[in-house]
Amino acid sequence: MSVLMNEPVSPSSDDVRLARQSSRSLAPFLNRKLTVRIADTDEQVELPAVAVRLLVDLLSAMAEGNAVTLIPIHAELTTQQAADLIGVSRPFLIKQLDEGLIPYRRVGTHRRVLFSDLMRYKHEIDEKRTDALDELTRQAQDLEMGY
Repeated sequence: MSVLMNEPVSPSSDDVRLARQSSRSLAPFLNRKLTVRIADTDEQVELPAVAVRLLVDLLSAMAEGNAVTLIPIHAELTTQQAADLIGVSRPFLIKQLDEGLIPYRRVGTHRRVLFSDLMRYKHEIDEKRTDALDELTRQAQDLEMGY
């Protein structure tokens, strides 16, 4: 099953301002379901607590001026989408796939990567990077380099 990813949405300066205010207003309600009244109508919508948390995360990212998109956890990504998400080149990503570092499946001649597998790989790489930086810091301290 293919899941369509939304294109990233870049907030305008007005969106950034409103997102900042909205995320601050909603933050105290992170672990509660909310009933939201739709402006200029009598309509109300009940939001589950997990949706409130996601909404605050989304608004916080927008408040920082970041472009945002939603990707279902079981989404299958093209190699270009996967490379873009983790900030590497497509050839580098394909090398990681071919070396078995990231699971994938073939659809005809094309490779597809599960978002969840890509995030697991990214987390592992981030941990290794942090460990390497910690080791460099420890060595610099041992050598009294002022760190």
